[in-house]
Amino acid sequence: MCGIAGWIDWEQDLTRQRPVLEAMTATLTRRGPDGGGHWFSRHAAIAHRHLRVGDPEGGRQPLVRERGGARFVLTLDGELYNAAELHRELTARGHRLRSRSGAEVLLAAFMEWGSACLERLNGVFAFAVWDEGAQRLVLARDRLGAKPLFYARRGDAFLFASELKALLAHPAVEPVVEEGLAEILALGPARTPGHGVFKGVEELLPGHYLTWDRSGLHSGRYWALESRPHEDSPERTAATVRDLLADATGRQLVAGGPVCTLLSGGLDSSAVTALAARALERQGSGPLRTFSVEFTGNERYFQPNDFQPEADAPYVKRVVAHLGTAHRDVRLDTGQLVEALARAVEARDLPGMADIDASLYLFCREVGKEVAVALSGECADEVFGGYPWFFRQEDLAAETFPWLRKLDARLKVLAPGLRDRIRPREYLAERYRQALAEVPRLAGEEPAAARRREIAYLTLTRWMPVLLDRNDRMSMAAGLTVRVPFCDHRLVEYAWNVPWELKTAGGREKGLLRQALAGVLPEDVLWRKKSPFPKTFDPAY
Repeated sequence: MCGIAGWIDWEQDLTRQRPVLEAMTATLTRRGPDGGGHWFSRHAAIAHRHLRVGDPEGGRQPLVRERGGARFVLTLDGELYNAAELHRELTARGHRLRSRSGAEVLLAAFMEWGSACLERLNGVFAFAVWDEGAQRLVLARDRLGAKPLFYARRGDAFLFASELKALLAHPAVEPVVEEGLAEILALGPARTPGHGVFKGVEELLPGHYLTWDRSGLHSGRYWALESRPHEDSPERTAATVRDLLADATGRQLVAGGPVCTLLSGGLDSSAVTALAARALERQGSGPLRTFSVEFTGNERYFQPNDFQPEADAPYVKRVVAHLGTAHRDVRLDTGQLVEALARAVEARDLPGMADIDASLYLFCREVGKEVAVALSGECADEVFGGYPWFFRQEDLAAETFPWLRKLDARLKVLAPGLRDRIRPREYLAERYRQALAEVPRLAGEEPAAARRREIAYLTLTRWMPVLLDRNDRMSMAAGLTVRVPFCDHRLVEYAWNVPWELKTAGGREKGLLRQALAGVLPEDVLWRKKSPFPKTFDPAY
């Protein structure tokens, strides 16, 4: 994983603007601590910060290649999990690739198929390709938005970067907040996709690409969820889920250095851990390394509640013993959490989730001292409907985002004049209406099923990006690559159309996933109730 930035300008000679591009790139150093590079022509300036995972030389960027007299320049943040298959196909088509790096494979794929290459990619990515001959820039982002990408237009200039702080380092982008204040104060961390918060700054939507040339900006969508009847039997459905998750996990184990899993002892992280351990065993390269996080004092202060019904530690030990992993517990204390709060906000660029962000950052920092890549069980609840709001009738009936039902309490802290200015209730209602209008409907679906489809869509497109963004920002700030097998687009597409009665097989949340993992995990772990990312219970915090 890396950081990218760039500047296209039809009026200025950008070969004279190196200090500005370097200032933008410097803000991304934590995303790419292993080096950086810049490429300039008269109207294009492309930058990259590098985090070494895999082939360090083949992945050095910006990457420049020529074909048929045309010159293309790539800067990529992300990874391709089907790079080997694409490499074989491109080689058969006459491309002479110098390495096995995903960056070179992606650039060759773009040179071969243009933006149509996006449909062939399996991975997470945000990238830019500059076509020097055509004087055209193409930006693209992965299907679910695991990697961030922002842009801004300023007259004849177009700017892009992995993070907002890089755009704000450009003198033409001022940190002005107008409508963005309603985004932050009404919606919280779950902000509107595409909204950059700062005036004149936008986020490229997941599953989209855009082009910028002298005719202006043009955008397109290459992926979207599609609703269709599910025809597989319950047995076939469970088997397909298991196969897709196992394949995604196996693909994401490929790295140029040590790999581990982040293990909480819950269903989701234990599933990824078990499938990863099996894959490594087949390769003869085990044992798998695992890491868990715990907080000093939780043994004394932990109190069960509906949100976090039981402690993780006993289940972590159970999974470690069952799979024989090489395990390490990372312990965090209250002082560390407090000190990391500001660092976590800096990494996010915007208000986030406080101690949950800080603890993930600290956890990733410790893990990153020993391994290069970690796999996480994040996002299974979004894909398989594990949250309480899928089951509570008051949430299903509420005409708002189900995670924002305490708006009244939040708005009490705002001055009346500010409430009148940003009109948070009206703003929230409009964002909710727009989200519902996007839902891909299934003809003839019963009202109850249709409502859960709506909630599932809101969760996948409005709530899951919060977790993906947190995962990216905290891990990148710590120099660790964290991969999320549950976000493999093939698994998401398949689970999207599975009926609710199959997803809740056995009368349990994520019942389908539990059935798919039967025989893979110990029974007590397999049927454990959901427990979220752990937090400190120390009253001193």
